[in-house]
Amino acid sequence: MNDGKHIDISAHHSNKNMSNTQHAVNVLRELIIDNRLASGSNHLESELAKMLGMSRTPVREATLILEAQGLVEVKPRHGIKILSISPEDMDEIYNILTELESLAAELAAQKGYTDNEFLVAEGAIQQMDEALAREDREAWARADELFHSELIRLSGSERIGNIFRMFVDQVSRARKLTLNLRPTPTQSNEDHRTVLQAIRKGDAKTARKIHRQHRLQAKKMLIALLEQYGFHNV
Repeated sequence: MNDGKHIDISAHHSNKNMSNTQHAVNVLRELIIDNRLASGSNHLESELAKMLGMSRTPVREATLILEAQGLVEVKPRHGIKILSISPEDMDEIYNILTELESLAAELAAQKGYTDNEFLVAEGAIQQMDEALAREDREAWARADELFHSELIRLSGSERIGNIFRMFVDQVSRARKLTLNLRPTPTQSNEDHRTVLQAIRKGDAKTARKIHRQHRLQAKKMLIALLEQYGFHNV
């Protein structure tokens, strides 16, 4: 039921301590986020099992997990459908993440962390700067995602982290589609630097405000790109 293109998964090695189901989740999630399993495409359970070199049971369990994460729709007796990305979806998801991450920035600023707690976030910003200097947008995107994940960790809220993880894969799919269409994201690096400074100073109000503005601008640009390049049904 796919488009007939071969998908190479040879680089995906399963950890000995990882269950077949979790391995299937990891591989399928990456294929979907990288848009190698195209939005809107349909795939039989047997097809995916053959692709992953495993039985159908862990694949079936994996697709149910991915369905809960908003990446696929499980169609009984008909396999799965890779869910589409739309400007409307991204608008709703970004509205949630904007408020969630802004709250995370505010909470992080109230924690009174020592400098050691900011090493990962600082490193992520440095990686973003270095990636832009060598015009490596994929490396920039990975470092950017690391910064956002670290911001959530610094909030100290497990509930915020759980909700964040529900949506982050869907955002990653849309960002990968538009990564090379957007202007050079130098302002994003500066926004991260400024919000981290506010958190270190314990200025919760400023941290929340800066990060909220950053997320709102990111949403505006992403949705504009999705609409401009016709990604309404992808």
